[in-house]
Amino acid sequence: MKKVFLTMAAVFAVSFANAQDKGGSSDMKFGVKAGFVSANYGSDADGGDARSGFYLGGLVDFAISEKFHVQPELLYTMEGNGEEEFDLNFLRIPIMAKYYVAEGFNLQAGPQIAFVAGGGAAKDYLKSMDFGLGIGAGYELESGLFFDARYNLGLSDLNDFPAGSLLEGAKITQNSFNVGLGYRF
Repeated sequence: MKKVFLTMAAVFAVSFANAQDKGGSSDMKFGVKAGFVSANYGSDADGGDARSGFYLGGLVDFAISEKFHVQPELLYTMEGNGEEEFDLNFLRIPIMAKYYVAEGFNLQAGPQIAFVAGGGAAKDYLKSMDFGLGIGAGYELESGLFFDARYNLGLSDLNDFPAGSLLEGAKITQNSFNVGLGYRF
C-alpha cells in the first residue's frame, strides 16, 4: 500500500511539473473546507454504531489542465464507531485527482494517509497510521464556494490488540462518509 501511495504521489508531482514546463494551466488556489463525518469500523467483529462528527481543514488545488486538477488536503477528522473508547481523531492527508465532467461538477478519487491524533483508550491498541482511498464528487460555484461528498474506504488493518484479547486477529478498517462545503480563494 505504501508503494501505491508513493507511486500516485510521484505521478501527480510529475504531471504538475510537466504542466509547468509546457505552459499548461497550472493555477494554484488555496482553500478551506469543513463538514459532517459519519464513520464506522469495518471489522470481522461487531463494529458498533457509526460515529457522527466533523472534519475541518485546508487544501491546495493545482490545475494541471482545464479538466484535470490535483488537490492535496490536510484534514482533522472525528471518526470511530460511536463507542467512546473506540472514537478516534485523525489527521488525514488525501491527494485527490479531480476530473471536471461538466461546468463546476467534478469527480474525485485518490489515496490518503492518516495519523491518529487522539481519542479513546482503544488508540493504544490500534495502529497509529492508516491508508485509504477516497472517492467522491463536488460542485463549485464561480464565487469559490464549493460543496463535496466523499466516501473514504480504509485499506489498512488497524488491529494491534495483544494476543489473547477479544479482538485478536480481527481485521479492523476505518471507513467514513463525508459531506461538506468549502471556499477556494
